[in-house]
Amino acid sequence: MKKAGKTREDLAYEVLPKFLLEIINRYLRVKTVGVRHIPKRGPVIVISNHSGYMGFDALMLGHQIYSYTKRIPRIIAHKMWFVRPEISVRAKRMGMVPATFANGLEILKDSTCLLLFPEGEEGNFKPTRYRYRLRRFRRGFVRLALKTGAPIVPAIVIGAEETHITLSQLRWAKEVIGIIVPIPLNVIPLPVKWKIKFLKPIRLKAEPEKADDIQYVTHLSREIRIQMQKAIHAELKSRKTLFL
Repeated sequence: MKKAGKTREDLAYEVLPKFLLEIINRYLRVKTVGVRHIPKRGPVIVISNHSGYMGFDALMLGHQIYSYTKRIPRIIAHKMWFVRPEISVRAKRMGMVPATFANGLEILKDSTCLLLFPEGEEGNFKPTRYRYRLRRFRRGFVRLALKTGAPIVPAIVIGAEETHITLSQLRWAKEVIGIIVPIPLNVIPLPVKWKIKFLKPIRLKAEPEKADDIQYVTHLSREIRIQMQKAIHAELKSRKTLFL
C-alpha cells in the first residue's frame, strides 16, 4: 500500500526540474509528442531507445513523464548507480532502482510507471557511428507485461545520439569491472535539438504462464524493436537540421 504524503522521489522531481532538469530541457529545446498515451493511473511500462553515454535520455524522459502526467516514473538503472552509498542515495531519490526482474514486478504491482531501456548499456555506450541503430532488446519488459497485464508504451528519443559523442568503447572492461566503458569526445552536451515521441500503447493480455516461454517472448520483443526502429527512421527522415 502506498504511503500518504510526499515521498523523497516526489520532492526530488518537484525541486530538480525547476533547476537542473528544466535548464537541460530548455538547453536541448526538447519537443514532446504523444505523452497522452501514458495512462494517468495504473501500472505502465515505458520503454525507449537508449542513447548518449551521459544518460540524459533517462533524465529527460522522466522529466517529461512527470511534467505532463504528474506520475513519478521508477527507472530501471544499471548496478553501477548502486555501488557506492553516496551515489545510491541520490539515484534512489530520482526514482532509480537496480535492474532486476523482481524489482520491476514489485513496481508494477504497486500500479506505478516503470521506465526502462531494453538495449541496456549496449544502447547508450555504443559508438556514435552506430547511432539510431537499435541493439538487441532484452526480454524482461515483455515478461513483465505478460506477468502483470501492464501496457507497454514505446518512446523514441531523437537528438541524444549527437548530444554526447562516443568515439569508441572498451568492451573488455565488462569482464573486469562489470560494465562497458565508453570513450567520449565531449562532456559538455552539444546543443542538439531533441524530440521525444511516445507511441501508441501495446496491450498484451496478462498471461503469466507465457512469460517463461523464451521463444514467444523473444518474438514479441523483436516485433516491438522493429516497430520502434521504423518510427526512429521516420523521425530521422523528417528531421531537417540538428541544431535548429
